[in-house]
Amino acid sequence: MSKKLIGNKVILTPVTEKDLDFICMVESDKSLWIYEEQVKEDHAAITKLYRNRMSEDVHSYDFIISQKDDVNNTPIGIGNLWGYSEYRKSWEIGYAILPDYQAQGYGFESASLLLKYAFEKLKAHKVVGMCNINNDISSILMQKLGMTREAVFREELFWKGQWTDQCFYSILEKEY
Repeated sequence: MSKKLIGNKVILTPVTEKDLDFICMVESDKSLWIYEEQVKEDHAAITKLYRNRMSEDVHSYDFIISQKDDVNNTPIGIGNLWGYSEYRKSWEIGYAILPDYQAQGYGFESASLLLKYAFEKLKAHKVVGMCNINNDISSILMQKLGMTREAVFREELFWKGQWTDQCFYSILEKEY
C-alpha cells in the first residue's frame, strides 16, 4: 500500500472509497481530456476499475492531489502510476489537474513526487509517459521533469475524427 507523498505545495493521498465520486467526475470530464481519443463516461465502470485497483494486488498506484496548505484537503487533481512492464521494471505516469489549479506548478510538483515514488519506493528502472502530439503542455511538463522524447508513434490516436501522432517520453533511473 502506498502512503501520502508530500511536497512543498501539494499532497498526494492514495485513493480510497470516499474519493470515487471525485475520480468519476475527473475521469469523465471531457474538458480535462481534450487530447484523448475517448473519455470514460460510465461512472459505474470507472468506480469498478478503481475499486479493483484499490483491492487487488495490481501494479497501479492512484493518488488524489490536494494543496498542502488546504486544511479541507480539497481535491485538485489525480496522479497515477501504472505498471508498464513488470519484467523490465518500467512504470507509466499519468496526471490531471483541475482547470482552476493549472499553470501554478501543481502538475509539475505532483509528477515530480510520482517519479520520486517510482524510483525510490518501487525501484523502477524506467518511467514512461505518453501524450497526443498536440498536447504541448504535457510535452513541456515531461521535458521539464527530465524526461526524453524517445519516439513519435505515427497516427497512433484517432482524435477529432483523424489519425494523429502520440509522443513517447521516458526517464531512466540513472537520469533521475
